[in-house]
Amino acid sequence: MYLKSIYINGFKSFANKTKLDINSKLTAVVGPNGSGKSNISDAFKWVLGEQSAKTLRGNVMSDVIFAGTKNKNPQSIAQVDLIFDNSDNLLPVDYNEVSITRKLYRSGESEYLINKEKTQLKKVRELFMDNGIGIDGYS
Repeated sequence: MYLKSIYINGFKSFANKTKLDINSKLTAVVGPNGSGKSNISDAFKWVLGEQSAKTLRGNVMSDVIFAGTKNKNPQSIAQVDLIFDNSDNLLPVDYNEVSITRKLYRSGESEYLINKEKTQLKKVRELFMDNGIGIDGYS
């Protein structure tokens, strides 16, 4: 199992839908200061269930929703999708590809999805329990 790609939309500095393809051998995220590198790791932690806005470098959870700029309107939703290759069946599901999604609306409503089906955070955490992946994992 490995992280295949990340889709980020309306999350922090990612105003528009952005796809990051992850190479299974080696991936490095590089860029100048302020270009959003840390927001990628924040997005990863957030979709896996991080509940502390301070851990995500914000004051309240709605701070993760793109706030707008002079040239871009604020977004009404933040969404992050992690796509895992599960062809080795390390995750306990019968899918070769597994998507984990989290959405947060300005209303405060939050959703978690596994393969586009609504679920609870508990189920997301259980899915990765035996793999060391999670907000407290070392993988």
